[in-house]
Amino acid sequence: MKLFKTSLIFFIAVYTFSSFKDKETTWVAIGDSITYLNDHKDETANRLTRGYLTQVTEQMPNVHYINKGYNGWTSGGIADNIEKLGLVKADIYSVFLGTNDWWQGRPVGTLDDYKNSTGNTTIYGSFRIIINKLHNLNPEAKILLITPMQRADFVYINDPKNNAYGSYKPLNGQSLEAVAEAIKAIGNSAHIAVVDLYHNKALTIKNMVKFKRLKDPITGAYTNYKYPLSTTILFNPATDEYPYPTEAINLTFDGLHPSDKGSAVIAKAVVAEFKRFMN
Repeated sequence: MKLFKTSLIFFIAVYTFSSFKDKETTWVAIGDSITYLNDHKDETANRLTRGYLTQVTEQMPNVHYINKGYNGWTSGGIADNIEKLGLVKADIYSVFLGTNDWWQGRPVGTLDDYKNSTGNTTIYGSFRIIINKLHNLNPEAKILLITPMQRADFVYINDPKNNAYGSYKPLNGQSLEAVAEAIKAIGNSAHIAVVDLYHNKALTIKNMVKFKRLKDPITGAYTNYKYPLSTTILFNPATDEYPYPTEAINLTFDGLHPSDKGSAVIAKAVVAEFKRFMN
């Protein structure tokens, strides 16, 4: 009888653990092009083969993602369209935004904009609208905020005229780091988990690409310039070759969007938080 009871307890423990382990988890990933491109690799000239969503679910097979990434969108765009995005009840929501807010010059605002729900005029206010929606969809869901990562000079692979300088200097008096700090402040205030990519030592700006191939201002010969010297050489999209050949790919494939290697760094940080959620 004692042996039977022991076996029964063991069976129940194993069954309970297995049931938890095998539980299907739905993850809605809200973001911009970094999230969007995970499932639109053709728009990267197939330089990206395994984005961060894919790499997370490779490591956590019971997690299934719904990609809600939108090319070029800001937190303001997401907030403005929050009722039109078809967001569904999920176990986990991630919000990976901010780099386009910075480039489009949206004001960061203050933490009071978040606390007081002042509206969709600042980044703080936009995040309040987004997070309110997620809480309404599932009050029990886990939420993960992801800060923008540092960025080098961006040149769009399909249209070099679409380009932007990196986060090494401010735009309209605001740094990209200020956006990252705002997202961290929201997480701290609202007790929401944050993955801070901006300050991740594996994602430093000097390693975004191996080099930028540009014309030497004196000789006109194409030369591979590393950061920060690359930021001082003019790129002319009308006449110059694309400055990031495949051999320049490192953490990003175009100065902004993560490569497979960069996506692996992001996925590692996200998986660590997801595992905490599930413990």
